Amino acid sequence: MLNIKKLIALVLSVSLLLGIVATSASADEGVMLISDEVATTEFVETESTTVEEETTTEVSETETTTVADETTTVPATEETTDAPVVAPSDATPRRISVVVNGDTKSSKGITWFTTANTSSVVEITTADGEKVSANIVYTDVTEWEGNFMHKATVTGLAAGTTFRYRVGNGTLFSDWGTFVTDNGDDKVNFVAIADIQASNLENFIKGAETAAAAYKVMPDAEFMVNLGDFTDDSTNEEWDYYDTAMADVNLNSTLVPIAGNHDGLGVWNWFNNMFNLDTSESVQVLNGVNYSFDYGNAHFAVLNTNDLLSISFAQLTWLKNDMNSTDKDWKIVFMHKSPYSLGKDAKWPDALYLQRSLTSVLDSCGVDLVMSGHDHQYLRTKAIKNGKANEDGTVYVLAGTAGAKRYEVRSFLANNFLDTDILDALVIHKNGYGNYWNGKDWNSTNEDFWGGCFNTISIDGGKLTFDSYILKDRPDEAPMDTPRETITKSDSFTLEKAVGQNKITFTGDNTTSEIEYYLGVVPSFFGLATYAIGEWLPRFLIMVPALLDSVINEDVF
Repeated sequence: MLNIKKLIALVLSVSLLLGIVATSASADEGVMLISDEVATTEFVETESTTVEEETTTEVSETETTTVADETTTVPATEETTDAPVVAPSDATPRRISVVVNGDTKSSKGITWFTTANTSSVVEITTADGEKVSANIVYTDVTEWEGNFMHKATVTGLAAGTTFRYRVGNGTLFSDWGTFVTDNGDDKVNFVAIADIQASNLENFIKGAETAAAAYKVMPDAEFMVNLGDFTDDSTNEEWDYYDTAMADVNLNSTLVPIAGNHDGLGVWNWFNNMFNLDTSESVQVLNGVNYSFDYGNAHFAVLNTNDLLSISFAQLTWLKNDMNSTDKDWKIVFMHKSPYSLGKDAKWPDALYLQRSLTSVLDSCGVDLVMSGHDHQYLRTKAIKNGKANEDGTVYVLAGTAGAKRYEVRSFLANNFLDTDILDALVIHKNGYGNYWNGKDWNSTNEDFWGGCFNTISIDGGKLTFDSYILKDRPDEAPMDTPRETITKSDSFTLEKAVGQNKITFTGDNTTSEIEYYLGVVPSFFGLATYAIGEWLPRFLIMVPALLDSVINEDVF
């Protein structure tokens, strides 16, 4: 059944791309300084493919050593599998990530890769180095694209605690990293970035500098949201570049990853293999994962907008049930593609379809905030409901780009696919263009907005505070080791609400069987196709003269 489902999803996706989407050629400011640099290391790419098979083995706590500043050798501890002797460099852990998985007060999901087939061992201590008794369940070490994938799920951790950890084979270990568990109160701090989407080490480093700046501004952030497009083509070389640049940030963060189109479409299984997420309720994992979690007094849902090129009916049902199964005060959704944008991809039906298919579900469930990426600019709507400004509605934030690839405004989209009456903030990070919304247009310019974007979000009871910042680019002629020091606040807003008002209205099973998903593929496909032909295409054709004028006079498509 799985092979049939994948084949059908692939055929339908290619059909829609060829038939519709392939028409594509393809305010308050505060300033502070930073100076830390991002460390880098080189890794070597290899290639091959196998299919992951998951098994679990429970292991006991392991012996620990004092904090190390580099890869450390210690006496062997209990191992999950027998492995041949390998060169130390081939056993060195890389691409290490810690992600939300299960109860955020007591659990984490850990992934790392090695060049050779080695054992999997995770060691955990308290912040002062005392060994921790926790339940660690390992999956079988699996070959993936020429490297070996290790996954471990840790449960039984104490709430509200900072832990040290390292991963390895029992003899050779990574550096020590840190993560924190939720303490269960009504306060949450986190940071968010989007769209590093680099293909060379230099641009990955620029994105990593932006991510590091986020932790400079909010050092007590409990997790980092990455809204997708980790790489450009999801190759071994690019993921190793990503790891080289982001290793220090990732080693000391809990990540909430979202699948971007560059992480899922046509690069099957990469996203799910890179991160150890809870996939128990995901409608499929071929090109991304949908999942949810609680943190503090907030409930978060992560969507996969690669699902049948946009979003399937099965995932919409899952989201509705998920949001109705919580009584947390704040309801927040993360996804990659944005229903509201003035960027390059906002003229195509896959993202615009979300204005029809998704927003009605968000309205009905009382979602407070939606954050997305995909279009490499920062845009914030007013609170909207049924497509109109409404103080009881949802705020949509297109979270900018942490990377070097940036999109200018497509003015022909204004009042065609996005009503500017709902626009509350807009920041373009690209040099040489009018780059922020002044309440009437986007022709004003602030050179400090030329850079990578990051966002900080703080929840304290019934108040949510959202700040967006730009880490200014270094001058074009400056060498790469020149520190990027200027951080400018480019947008800020707060949401306030009465707490204790949300009620649980769904208590059933929210998993989707393969047959249920399979039966919904054709209706989901025709939902998108009907929108594209019946609504998007007429509006697009009306917009064509303005689009051609933009191409001819502004060289912007």
